[in-house]
Amino acid sequence: MLLLDIQLPGKTGDELAPIILRKYPGIRILTLTNFDSTLHVSNMLRQGVHGYLLKNAEEDVLIRAIETVYRGESFLEESMKDRLHRLDIRITRTVSTKSTLTPREKEILQLIVTGDTSQEIAEKLFLSLHTVENYRTSIMLKLDVKNVAALIRKALRTGLAD
Repeated sequence: MLLLDIQLPGKTGDELAPIILRKYPGIRILTLTNFDSTLHVSNMLRQGVHGYLLKNAEEDVLIRAIETVYRGESFLEESMKDRLHRLDIRITRTVSTKSTLTPREKEILQLIVTGDTSQEIAEKLFLSLHTVENYRTSIMLKLDVKNVAALIRKALRTGLAD
């Protein structure tokens, strides 16, 4: 069994984990780190580690985590499991949203993000102003936003636009 931090000199833990697991497939890895981030947890789990624990965990939790991973099971504290679950829900919603936007809606969304007005979009895409406004409304409903600023923020955050 190996205790692995994320922040190491030379290579990071998420770079080392797959290398170690390839070379020693039977090894069990427990990440022990200061990074209290669901994105770090998710990334390390994708790299194949078997557990994730913060360095400020109580001694009994650390012992339980080591024993659990050593037995061949996975370990995450309940609070981190809940946070990961909420992250998975957000990611699922984002993926679902990406797939529900039509290609034309994605095209119009990108133009909105780059600052084009509805009139400019209509002229570029040879559509009526009314049609562009209908697309804009549809996009805002699908992305569950109330104004253009929120639309742009969500499009950039979820990768729907550049």
